[in-house]
Amino acid sequence: MELQTITLEIPVGCNLILGQTHFIKSVEDLYEIMVGISSQVKFGIAFCEASASCLIRIAANDEILQEVATKNAQAISAGHSFIIVIKDAYPINFLNAIKQCPEVCNIYCATANPVQVILAETEQGRGILGVIDGFLPKGVEGNEDVKARQNLLRHIGYKL
Repeated sequence: MELQTITLEIPVGCNLILGQTHFIKSVEDLYEIMVGISSQVKFGIAFCEASASCLIRIAANDEILQEVATKNAQAISAGHSFIIVIKDAYPINFLNAIKQCPEVCNIYCATANPVQVILAETEQGRGILGVIDGFLPKGVEGNEDVKARQNLLRHIGYKL
């Protein structure tokens, strides 16, 4: 078994959701979730099929984000993994619906941070062991940090 680390591409101003699913119709279901929740979101989806044709299945409403999702999926190349690259929306708006999708088994991360995917490769294929999402903590928040966090959440509409 060989361990690898793959760094994902996340365009400026974008987020991504990385997960695992189990069926070819996942691409259509994930697409329907995205457009059903937001008419303004731009996104690209890529899904690494793990049987039969073993193709990377794709769907998008934005060609550039589709290319980024596909490039990331090719770099990961782990069976039944999917990646959604999102612009003009936050993953939090889609996560519950994605988790409720019958085909979705796991969400590894949903972030705009730099992401490294830890992969194991055997003679059969690749699997995702986990992710490194962002950086190490620099300390514990103080009173001013709490106020800044609360103000940010209110500014972007998640709290009153």
